[in-house]
Amino acid sequence: MMIRIIFIVAVFCFCSCNTNNENNILHTFPFTLTDHNNISIQVVVNKKDTLNLMFHTAASSVDLTNEATSKINSIHWDSGTAVKTWGGDATSRYSNINTLEIADLKWDSLTIWENENSGPSTDGKFGPNLFAGKVLEINYDNRKINLHKTIPTYAKEYVKLPIALENDMMFIECMSTIEADNFPKRFLIHSGYRGTILYDDRFVAKSKIGERIKIQSEQELTDSHGNILKTKRGEIPLFTIGEFDLENMPVGFFEGAIGRQNMSILGGDILRRFNIIIDSKREHIYVKPSQLINAPYTSI
Repeated sequence: MMIRIIFIVAVFCFCSCNTNNENNILHTFPFTLTDHNNISIQVVVNKKDTLNLMFHTAASSVDLTNEATSKINSIHWDSGTAVKTWGGDATSRYSNINTLEIADLKWDSLTIWENENSGPSTDGKFGPNLFAGKVLEINYDNRKINLHKTIPTYAKEYVKLPIALENDMMFIECMSTIEADNFPKRFLIHSGYRGTILYDDRFVAKSKIGERIKIQSEQELTDSHGNILKTKRGEIPLFTIGEFDLENMPVGFFEGAIGRQNMSILGGDILRRFNIIIDSKREHIYVKPSQLINAPYTSI
């Protein structure tokens, strides 16, 4: 009799938790994880044009590429203005009154900007500010984004880490191990970057990483307005996020360009290895290994 009673209670609790989680979800929609580790989401602009936009965790505006805007006619451009970009200065035109739809979500009177590039196979990008005030869940296993009222109960299975929020950009502290030295450092959560991490110039100079790891390759990166930057790629023995270790991880950095790369970034090749929940105030991130935790690193 005792066993039966305990079993019934356990089932009741399980069903209750599931019901709470279902009632807590405000919106859910699918995404595609591209070959470049970007999150691509289908949207409709001005009720006419269907596009694929990259969800960019470090963006604060809605941008469309020049190529995309040349193929649509639902946007009426107002003007152009000078903007600061990752790799330098550029001029971008904008349009003030637009609508955007994602599944059952809709935004009105939205400003859309134009720039040159986005993630490959996407027509532009948008950031988490569109989901302000909502708990954001990125589930790489199910390829879904869920928006919640409050933190779901299953977040207790995740590791909780603090976020430093600055100018709508989210930073978390991680640990890099180079030779026998540990370097705690904060990183910008940057789903627009396809690689693992890109170190800032001050860290490169201070740690002398270019002298301490084997350089495997060099490449050119292009920002959203076409400015070209050259980066080097090597491998560090250990990178730690919370209690999770990533071993023998390729990393990128610039040399001889102090002041150009002023923050370290955490890219899509790391983010895809975790299912992620971010609270509504962007104060904490919850991470749990996804099915991609041990996937080969992206070749760049």
